[in-house]
Amino acid sequence: MDGKRHAHHDHGRPTRTQQMERTQQRRRLRLLRHRLAHLLTPHSHEAGDKVDAAMETSRDGMRTLWISLVVLGATTVVQAVIVALSGSVALFGDTVHNAADALTAVPLGIAFLLGRRAADRRYTYGYGRAEDLAGVLIVATIAASAVLAAWTGVDRLLHPRDITHLWAVSGSALAGFVGNEWVARYRIRTGRRIGSAALVADGLHARTDGFTSLAVLLGAGGTALGWRAADPVVGLLITLAILLVLKDAAREVYRRLMDSVDPELVATAHATLRGVDGVLDTGQVRMRWIGHALRAEADIVVDARLTVVEAHRISVAAEHALIHAVPRLTAATVHTDHTPVEDDPHAALHHHAPQHRRPSPTPAHSSK
Repeated sequence: MDGKRHAHHDHGRPTRTQQMERTQQRRRLRLLRHRLAHLLTPHSHEAGDKVDAAMETSRDGMRTLWISLVVLGATTVVQAVIVALSGSVALFGDTVHNAADALTAVPLGIAFLLGRRAADRRYTYGYGRAEDLAGVLIVATIAASAVLAAWTGVDRLLHPRDITHLWAVSGSALAGFVGNEWVARYRIRTGRRIGSAALVADGLHARTDGFTSLAVLLGAGGTALGWRAADPVVGLLITLAILLVLKDAAREVYRRLMDSVDPELVATAHATLRGVDGVLDTGQVRMRWIGHALRAEADIVVDARLTVVEAHRISVAAEHALIHAVPRLTAATVHTDHTPVEDDPHAALHHHAPQHRRPSPTPAHSSK
């Protein structure tokens, strides 16, 4: 009777051998998913390879700067020759703008070179923030261009001047617009691809100079039709366009300085962490840009009965999954909280938090 009751009690339970087989099967499935993920987005997790990837993006940025510098330099030389022939003050101002835009490649190039330096004990996150400082300088340059364009327009209204060689001036202005717009698109595209807000801002700066060149072209056309005020009026309208570009560039750099990230990336991180085998829930997830690379900090909840080794293995798998799922993410620090137990190990930390931000009791945690 007891034997029958015991047999009935065990009915349907997997044997130890069956449990081991299922565990092995799950491991094989995870390994298969891992290999498929690497086939789709191959990368390495070694520290040296991450540095190589960061240097590769810096090389892309440097290549973009060099090519755009050559294009803008050639445009500036052509315009300078036409200025000498025509005496056009407007074209002279546009030439100065193009030269200044070409020179903004210098601080940004220095920032890319600094970003390649390894982290040390003083700059523990490396030197990627130099890009943000270069971005501030570029925004200041755009603002100065707007001021100069406005001043030139007002001065031309008050003191009209005749322009000679209108066809040469028009052709030079058109070349300036085309060259600046090409450089702008190239810089913006590369900047967004490698995650460099400063390079995007520099591309927007090139676009402002393209607008200035367009103003010279339209002003020359109005002058040819006999409207002497065409050049300064169009120049003032272009100043408004430059201010709109300034707003976009300033917002891009400001958000980067304030550690702003796309909320969709945070949502992706939460969903990815919850999909990792062994993760029961997620806590806080934070991200920040260091130059053109992302770093993350995340809290996960695991079973309190796990050993330290098992919890650590899950945190490593969580970091691995994040690197695959979040673009431009180079590293993540994952903290493991466990499900509630009798005592809260975090209690000793509660009084260190500000009164209005005192946390409620949370699962205990160990950190990776």
